[in-house]
Amino acid sequence: MTTSLPPAASPKGDARSRQARSDYELGTVPAEERKHWLPIAGIWIAVGIDLSGTIMGVQLGNGLPFAEALTATILGSVLLGLLAMACTYVGAATGLTSAMLSRSVFGSIGGRVIAIAMAISSLGWFGVQTGFFADNARIAVDELVGLDLPVHVFTVVGGVLMVLTALWGYRSIQRLSSWAVPLLIGLLMLAVVLAFVKFGTGDLFSAVPAQFSFGGAVSLVMGIFVFGVIISPDIARWARTPKQAMTAGFVGFFVGNSLIVIVALVLSRVMGVEDLMRMFFMLGLGALALIVLTLAQWTTNTNNLYSAALNLSVVFTRVSRRTLTLVGGAIAIGAALLGIYDAFIPFISLMGTFIAPYGGVYLAEYFTRRRSRLRLGSEHAPAIDGWAFVAWGVGCAVGVATTQPGDGLGLGLFSLTTIPALDAILAAFVTHALIGLLRSKSREDRDPSASAGAARIDGPAAPSGPSAPHASNAADASKRNQSFYRPAPGALGDAR
Repeated sequence: MTTSLPPAASPKGDARSRQARSDYELGTVPAEERKHWLPIAGIWIAVGIDLSGTIMGVQLGNGLPFAEALTATILGSVLLGLLAMACTYVGAATGLTSAMLSRSVFGSIGGRVIAIAMAISSLGWFGVQTGFFADNARIAVDELVGLDLPVHVFTVVGGVLMVLTALWGYRSIQRLSSWAVPLLIGLLMLAVVLAFVKFGTGDLFSAVPAQFSFGGAVSLVMGIFVFGVIISPDIARWARTPKQAMTAGFVGFFVGNSLIVIVALVLSRVMGVEDLMRMFFMLGLGALALIVLTLAQWTTNTNNLYSAALNLSVVFTRVSRRTLTLVGGAIAIGAALLGIYDAFIPFISLMGTFIAPYGGVYLAEYFTRRRSRLRLGSEHAPAIDGWAFVAWGVGCAVGVATTQPGDGLGLGLFSLTTIPALDAILAAFVTHALIGLLRSKSREDRDPSASAGAARIDGPAAPSGPSAPHASNAADASKRNQSFYRPAPGALGDAR
C-alpha cells in the first residue's frame, strides 16, 4: 500500500499566503486587493451605530424642539459626510493608513508622535464603548433572566469578543459588518414602528426648554464620529478608486452617524424614557435588545482597536500588528474596568480639539501642494517637519478657543462656524496651506528653476530641451530610494 503525501508548499504559495494575512500596515494596499465601495460603506455604518449615538439622541431630544434636533442631526451628519469624502479620497489615492500619512506629513519621528496620540485616542474610545456595553448588558441580562452579575464580568467578556475580530484585521471586520448592518437596521426600524403603534406620537412635537444652541448641537453630532472621519484612511485605502472611497465615505458616515441618533431621538420623545435598553423592553423586544447592544458595540469597538494597532505598528515596527492588537486590547479593557466611560463628554471634546486638526493638516498637504510627499510618493521625509506641527498647534489652539467651557476643554473666546471641531480642522488646513505656499515661494526665489522642475515632474508632457537630463536623474533617484513608501498602483493618476 502506498501513502500519498501532500505536495510541499512552494515559495510562491507561501508568499501568497502571507500576503493574504497581511493588512499592509506599513505599506500600500495593492490594486488587486482593493474592494467595491458598498462593503466599505457598510463598515462605517456599523461603526456609527453604537450606544454613544443613542445617548446623543436622547440629549438632543431633551434639549431642543424635535424639528431643530432633527435638523441639527442631519446637518451635522451631512457635514461629517462631506469631510469624510476628502479624507477617504486621500486614503484611497495613497493606499496608506492614517498613521503612515502622519509619517509622511510630520516626518519619520514626528509622525510617530501623532500616531501615538491617535492610538491613545482609539484605545480610550475602545474603553469608553466597552464600558457602555458592560453597563447596559448587565441591565439587559438582569431583566431577561434575573441574573445580577458584576459589571466587570461583562466588561471583560465583551472586551475580549471585540478584540478577537480586530485581531484578524480588515477582512474580518468587513465580514462582521456585512451581516451585522442589515440586522441592526432592521431591529432599529422595528422598534420605531412598534413605538408609534403602541404609544402614538407621544411627546414627539411637545415644546422643551432649549439647553443647546443649534450650532452647539451640530458640533456634538459631529463630535461623536469626527475621530472616525480623521482615521478613515485606515479603511478607505482598501477602496478600488478614490471616487469609490468618496462614495463609501459619504454614505457610510452620513447614515452611520445619523441613523442611531435619529432613532434614539424619536424613541425617547415618543416613549418618554431615556435608556435604550428600557425602550426595547417596554416594546417587548428584550431579547433583541441584547442582540442590538452586542452587535452595535462589537462592530464599533473592533474598528477602534484595529486603528489603534495600525498606529502602533508605525511606532513599534518590529512587533506584529496582532501582538499590538492584543496588548492594546488588554490596556483598553483595563481602562474600561477603571471606569473611563464616565468621561464620555469630555473625551469627545478632547478628540475634537486635539485629534481633528490633524485631518486638516494632511488634507492641506495633499490638496494644496502639488509636490507634496503624499502626492509624489516621495521617500525623503525629514525626521520632524516643524511647520506641520505649527499648523496642527494652530488648529488645536482654535479648537480650545472656540469650545465653550461648559461643553468641554475650552475657553469660549470666539466662534467661527459655531462647530469647534470643524473650526479646528479648518484652522489647521488654512495654516498648513499658507505655510506650504510661503515655503514654495521661498524655494522659487532661491532657485528660479524649481517651479519649472515641478512642472516637468508633475505635468503630463515629457521633458525636453537642455533640462531633460536633470529631470531624468531626479526620477532615477526617486526610484532608487524606496525607504519610505510607494504610492498605490495607479492611485496617483486617479487622484490627479
